[in-house]
Amino acid sequence: MVAAVGRKITKEHRARQTPHGKQTVKQLMRHGVSTNSLELSGDTKSFDRVARKWNVDYAFYKTGPDKYLLFFKAGQADAMTACFSEYSKKVLNKSKSRRIPIRDQIKRAGDQLTHEKPKQRERVKEAVHENR
Repeated sequence: MVAAVGRKITKEHRARQTPHGKQTVKQLMRHGVSTNSLELSGDTKSFDRVARKWNVDYAFYKTGPDKYLLFFKAGQADAMTACFSEYSKKVLNKSKSRRIPIRDQIKRAGDQLTHEKPKQRERVKEAVHENR
């Protein structure tokens, strides 16, 4: 009975010493398993958010400005593939923003008002004042 409790305590102690999630490359190599790497360019914070959801152990190594090598455990390759595909979808959606910035909307509205006839412009002003 005492030996079983001792084994449980040592097991928990080892589990606490092995880091999970984001870590340094040195810590990841200490896990004693083989690792793979991918090139990653761009924002690492958005990758962190997605990786936490998939519970993968990974590390970044900076190779240049906005260029990183992403190291991960070879045994977690399937989870990393799913994680990376979700991250790439997020990055693509962010770059294809469908909304027009508010400054551009105001500029377009101002351009339309300058091109309209003066009578129509007065009607628009009256309508705006009535709505307030």
